[in-house]
Amino acid sequence: MKTFKHAIATAVSVAALLGSLGLVPMSASAADGASSVEQGKAIAFDRKKGNCLGCHAIAGGDLPGNIGPPLIAMKARFPDRNVLRDQIADATKRNPNSAMPPFGRHGVMSADEIEKVTDFIHTL
Repeated sequence: MKTFKHAIATAVSVAALLGSLGLVPMSASAADGASSVEQGKAIAFDRKKGNCLGCHAIAGGDLPGNIGPPLIAMKARFPDRNVLRDQIADATKRNPNSAMPPFGRHGVMSADEIEKVTDFIHTL
């Protein structure tokens, strides 16, 4: 079972890294003037950037994955926003066997993008 979890973690990390190679500027919905929450949603739903839907069910998202837990009641699950941000930036710090890619450490998302995604996820 441990080998299977490791294989999943590796596959998710590789997919996230390969997806980041084709990075494009943020979509029009995340253009200047959009709130941090709106920009975070655009990044989270962007299949080439945050790609949260690849593993998580999120209200309003199409074709969600089910590898990770559904992103609901996030303020109850993460009352401290900083803990949520750290989880998004590098989940392997709390759990070295996490299947969640370390978006910050691998440079998939910038620190600013992680802050915006955190703003969005914390509203769910």
